[in-house]
Amino acid sequence: MEDASARVGGRVRETPIAVLEEGAFGLDAPLILKLDLLQHSGSFKARGAFNRILSSSVPPAGVVAASGGNHGAAVAYAARSLGHRAEVFVPEVSSPFKVDLIRRYGAEVTVGGAFYADAYAASAERAAQTG
Repeated sequence: MEDASARVGGRVRETPIAVLEEGAFGLDAPLILKLDLLQHSGSFKARGAFNRILSSSVPPAGVVAASGGNHGAAVAYAARSLGHRAEVFVPEVSSPFKVDLIRRYGAEVTVGGAFYADAYAASAERAAQTG
């Protein structure tokens, strides 16, 4: 975990924590919220995307991923930030908002089938073809 933290340091935001006191929502203990919606790409997945790309040898064809939304946005953001091309395979059932976000972060979006399993299989095939 320390290696991953060192790799992504300076590339992701340190998001705040909010503590709701005991009794909030009827709970018997404080509720601690990590506000990762403020992270690049809008979720905690940016940390994992940066870590994976930085700990891998990226082929000239770029990064390939499958996602229905947040992971794809994080991969697209991280790849663009690191100067890599990204192609994200999405299922037909993906949110149009998420697909647009992935495109706005610079990734090529390919519809890989009706469901996530189809998109994943298509992404694995592309990765095998491109290295």
